[in-house]
Amino acid sequence: MNLIEEINKDKLPEHIAIIMDGNGRWAKQRGFLRTIGHENGVKSLRVTITKCAELGIKHLTLYAFSTENWNRPTYEVNKLMDLLVKSLIKEKTLFQENKIALNAIGDLDLLPPKAKQQLLNTIEETKQNNRMTVTLALSYGSRAEIIQAIKRISNKVKNNIISEDNIDESIINEHLYTYNMPDVDLLIRTSGEQRISNFLLWQIAYAELYFTDVLWPDFSEEELYKAILSYQKRERRFGKTSEQIK
Repeated sequence: MNLIEEINKDKLPEHIAIIMDGNGRWAKQRGFLRTIGHENGVKSLRVTITKCAELGIKHLTLYAFSTENWNRPTYEVNKLMDLLVKSLIKEKTLFQENKIALNAIGDLDLLPPKAKQQLLNTIEETKQNNRMTVTLALSYGSRAEIIQAIKRISNKVKNNIISEDNIDESIINEHLYTYNMPDVDLLIRTSGEQRISNFLLWQIAYAELYFTDVLWPDFSEEELYKAILSYQKRERRFGKTSEQIK
């Protein structure tokens, strides 16, 4: 039986987030420049987006470039930004044919003007699509996101727009980049690393975590199905007992 046939379509995660790790190591193992790894990672990205849409996943968030990644060698950063622009142009057909809306979170003002403009153009051109939303986390850091939310809420309290007594989870959610998205159900990280790396710290509070040794350029549809099947075998209690949720 193929793995996809084992997946229960009634128990799919609504929101999958992926830390796409291992491009550099994949290239190094083959004697290539790190940038070749990033180029091959785009192929896995295309497969993952397509298969998630076909399955019926509603939200897919991808950690594409962190705030810390700006500290990488200038050549690699420039190559990544160039790859971003080319990929957005090339994959526009993929988004439209699969009725996928593109979204982005992070400090987008730090992106090179050409990359930012192409990103905003694609978001605008796909905003009517409603089959699935793909969110790129670009120049993103979860701590910075939370700090920004705290500042905005504090300013509203200071100006009597929000009462301090009314601050709760919903108020905080409204001030995050992800205000219009559900919490993450399944977080996948490739390459064998088992850490979160400042990614969606608030949003993964009750997410199921899945770590695989597979490097991102080798992440196939079968690997995606393995992650979803692992998720479906778990009991999500959200602090309750097994008896309470049955």
